Amino acid sequence: MIELPLTELRAGLMASLAVPRWVDDVVRVAPFESVSQLLDVASAAATPLSASEIDEAIAHHPRIGEKPVGDGAAQAFSRNEQAGLGSDEEDLAAEIAAGNVAYEQRFGRVFIIRAAGRSRAEILTELERRLELPNSSELEIVGEQLRDIALLRIERLWATPAEDDLS
Repeated sequence: MIELPLTELRAGLMASLAVPRWVDDVVRVAPFESVSQLLDVASAAATPLSASEIDEAIAHHPRIGEKPVGDGAAQAFSRNEQAGLGSDEEDLAAEIAAGNVAYEQRFGRVFIIRAAGRSRAEILTELERRLELPNSSELEIVGEQLRDIALLRIERLWATPAEDDLS
C-alpha cells in the first residue's frame, strides 16, 4: 500500500506533469495498492490530454538540449532526463537547437520528447520526422510524450529497486 500524505503526492504529481486536472484525477483514487496501480491510474488520467492541458504542461519543460532554469523538482527531473545527451556531439546539439526554432515556428510550442534513454541523434531524427506532421497528429504525439515523461518521473519518485510498492 502506498500511503503518502496528499500534499506529498500532489507535489510529486505536479512535478511529473503540471496539469491540475490530471493531478486531481489521480489523487482522487489514492491510496494506491502499488506503484503499478498508481502508474495505471496516472496513465489513464493522462489519456488523452487536451490541447490546453498540453500547453499547461509544456510551460514547465525546457527546450530539449537546454539547461532547465530553477531549482524545483520538475527542473531536477529535466536535468536528469537530459543528462545522458552528452556534450561531445556539438554538431548534433546545434542541429537540435535549429530544429527547436523550426518546430516552434511551425507549431507554436516547445518540442517535447521523452529524452531519457535516447541519444541526440535519435532525438534529432524524431524532431525532423515530427516537423513534417500535421498539427493534429503532432499534438497527439506531444500528449503521449508528456504522459510517458510523467510515468517515468512517477517511477523515479516512488518505485523501489526491490519491489513495486512502498509498503
